[in-house]
Amino acid sequence: MITIGFPDTIDAAPHTHIVVVGPEMALSPAAAAADAALQGRLRDALITARFEGDAGSIVEIIAPVGMEATRLLVIGVGPADKAGASVFEKLGGAIAARLLSSGETRASIDLAGISVALPLAGAAAHLGHGAMLRSYRFDKYRTTMKPKNKPTLEAIDIVGVPGAEAYHAQLSAIAGGVERTRNLVSEPANIIYPESFVESAQDLADLGIELTVLGEPEMQALGMGALLGVSQGSVRPARLMAMRWNGTGNPDAKPVVLVGKGVTFDTGGISIKPAAGMEDMKWDMGGAGAVTGALHALAARKAKAHVIGVVGLVENMPDGNAQRPGDVVKSMNGQTIEVINTDAEGRLVLCDAICWAQSQFNPEVVVDLATLTGAIIVSLGHEYGGLFANDDGLAGQLQAAGESSGEKLWRMPLGDAYDSLIDSPIADMKNVGSRNGGSITAAQFIKRFINPGVKWAHLDIAGMVWADKAGTLFDKGATGYGVRLLDRFIADNFEA
Repeated sequence: MITIGFPDTIDAAPHTHIVVVGPEMALSPAAAAADAALQGRLRDALITARFEGDAGSIVEIIAPVGMEATRLLVIGVGPADKAGASVFEKLGGAIAARLLSSGETRASIDLAGISVALPLAGAAAHLGHGAMLRSYRFDKYRTTMKPKNKPTLEAIDIVGVPGAEAYHAQLSAIAGGVERTRNLVSEPANIIYPESFVESAQDLADLGIELTVLGEPEMQALGMGALLGVSQGSVRPARLMAMRWNGTGNPDAKPVVLVGKGVTFDTGGISIKPAAGMEDMKWDMGGAGAVTGALHALAARKAKAHVIGVVGLVENMPDGNAQRPGDVVKSMNGQTIEVINTDAEGRLVLCDAICWAQSQFNPEVVVDLATLTGAIIVSLGHEYGGLFANDDGLAGQLQAAGESSGEKLWRMPLGDAYDSLIDSPIADMKNVGSRNGGSITAAQFIKRFINPGVKWAHLDIAGMVWADKAGTLFDKGATGYGVRLLDRFIADNFEA
């Protein structure tokens, strides 16, 4: 990711200058000064380009005569009364996308004197945040990339905004959590598997996070037959990891528990998936990645909350010891499950992870995240994560956090009629129902493992953790979805 600075003045060395313009040619003071330096040619260029000042729209002038700049970017900010945090993140993302591999190494933007719908320091910080998020690239394994395709942009300076540094520091901590999640989700399955996932999290201790790791012997002793059944076909042993951040100063404070599905690669097991596209299943640990990134963000910004992240980590492989369709396994809380389809494995991992988290930490609130079903993509596409909850208040809190963070959720139904679809003739339940309502019956399955009185929400994020095309704040690939959502959920509802 690029770095963001907040100097008092623009560096005199030639680099890209960026100015802001609103609708109806509303030039900011810096834009007016640039237009004067260009003897009115800036306005002429905007008219020629049919520029209307829409948020994130850009007009670019290369080597502007009359300015000590390599190029001049004019970016639209949209109507002043709507120029809130999300708009400035969009501006930052647009700038980073335009300049990332342009050959430029530095850019500066002057925001002095502009009218916005939030404090200017906040606007500047969110612009920097958007630029940081959009500048992420995962080029670790690309060794023959042409120089003109390599990222060159290293830094953006935002001037004319005193006091933005403190605000930006909080957002930078969150961006660090997003980066961690994107790295985890982007890595191939021969690099990130249960043991190496745990190893990659060890540096969280430097942020003050307490780590607890269970191996297979400990999980066997606890009776986690559902989770271990998924893992038994792989040579990679399963792991369960808990990450505790308590920024309240009170060791007895009730925690919020976040649980993530961490299937580091999912072949489907004996119910094997089609070969085409199976490489994408390296991101079937996106829920665990999001929970880990969220804990990073909370600890890095010293959130005054008690939050525990629990991730169940397995690999689902089809060897001679693999779980078979028709097998019956017993979960940690004693319920029996008939495994109809070994590709419905995420709920088996989650049920034991949730049972353990409830017995270990006695939470009042549990939120799980999982790339659980293709059915949620059929329902919601790639625009919303699916939200299921047993408590209206909790559902509302999560939806509000989704709106403010830009990581949106759409609430889906639960009910007895759906629950009966996973009744088994030989066990307490089966792990899949019919094709109809597949994401709902998956949520109903998890709900059977929630203790009485516990507020619970399940987020099915299968359509959100990976993108086939670039978005406002991410390039193609891992999106980091869930980190900013969870951070906002905690900040709005559980911080002291």
